[in-house]
Amino acid sequence: MKALVLSGGAGTRLRPLTHTSAKQLVPVANKPVLFYGLEAIAEAGIREVGIIVGDTADEIRDAVGDGSKFGIDVTYIPQELPLGLAHAVLIARDFLGDDDFVMYLGDNFIVGGIADLVQGFRDDRPDAQILLTRVSDPSVFGVAELDAAGEVVRLEEKPQCPRSDLALVGVYLFTSAVHEAVRAIQPSLRGELEITHAIQWLIDRGYRVRSTTISGYWKDTGNVIDMLEVNRSVLETMEPWIEGSVDEESQLIGRVTVEAGAQVLRSRIVGPAIIGRSTVISDSYVGAYTSVSEGCRIENSEIEFSIVLRDSSIKGVRRVEASLIGRSVTVAPAPAVPHAHRLILGDHSKVQISS
Repeated sequence: MKALVLSGGAGTRLRPLTHTSAKQLVPVANKPVLFYGLEAIAEAGIREVGIIVGDTADEIRDAVGDGSKFGIDVTYIPQELPLGLAHAVLIARDFLGDDDFVMYLGDNFIVGGIADLVQGFRDDRPDAQILLTRVSDPSVFGVAELDAAGEVVRLEEKPQCPRSDLALVGVYLFTSAVHEAVRAIQPSLRGELEITHAIQWLIDRGYRVRSTTISGYWKDTGNVIDMLEVNRSVLETMEPWIEGSVDEESQLIGRVTVEAGAQVLRSRIVGPAIIGRSTVISDSYVGAYTSVSEGCRIENSEIEFSIVLRDSSIKGVRRVEASLIGRSVTVAPAPAVPHAHRLILGDHSKVQISS
């Protein structure tokens, strides 16, 4: 079995971060989301992995390399435009050959991995297998309708009036039958070749499509709130360890990780939390569910339930929470006089100000 990992796409819901960075490389607990997927694929015993890349191809290549650090062998497959999941299968035909494969969306996160799912597919070998989970707003996902026996009868992509609350999770398993399906379908109204249409094509022609409804933790990390929730979930599973330095005036409470070269000075950190390499926390409070990446500076400030990317600084700020702060960002107080907010913001930014 092979794997096809999708790491193209514009990441519009995470702008402005994704104007300059791949959405799959935004870190969760100081590790890119994409890496969790690659580790899950390796743990399932899959070694040959094709990665679909787009405008951020160079960044993905630099981060993943040849895949050897994950125990896999990576082939990069360029996609000039993000024309749909089925289009990714179409352009990966030479790499996939006639092998069974798992398709994994690189910005998705599934607790527990996919090893059991892959083994079940190998044992039973339906023509396609989809993962489903119940969601509160199915209209923003692909949605499955099951019959009384639990068989998949209909799939719709982002329907205005969903027939169920069962959304497709970003992991699919296929035999080579899917290649005929992706060649047969036409682009949707939004101009993409939809994988839901390809799977529906299989269903309509009598191919066996199996579904598994998962009750465990799954997130599409395409927006800030979901990123913070995934970060919280991962931090809750981490064991505390200290490689950096913590002075006697500081307090570490609960599961706290301080990576090599980091310094904690006259500060209080409440876990679960992780402080990245060469970061300095001084005279500050870092609250639960916070990830601070490498090379950051937090001075005389408070932060909680947030993600701070590398080389950023927060100085003299009373309270920051539920925030995603990009790379090389400076957060500092405004001058006391005049009483005004001074903002330098990129496209698609969102700011909330307490008056």
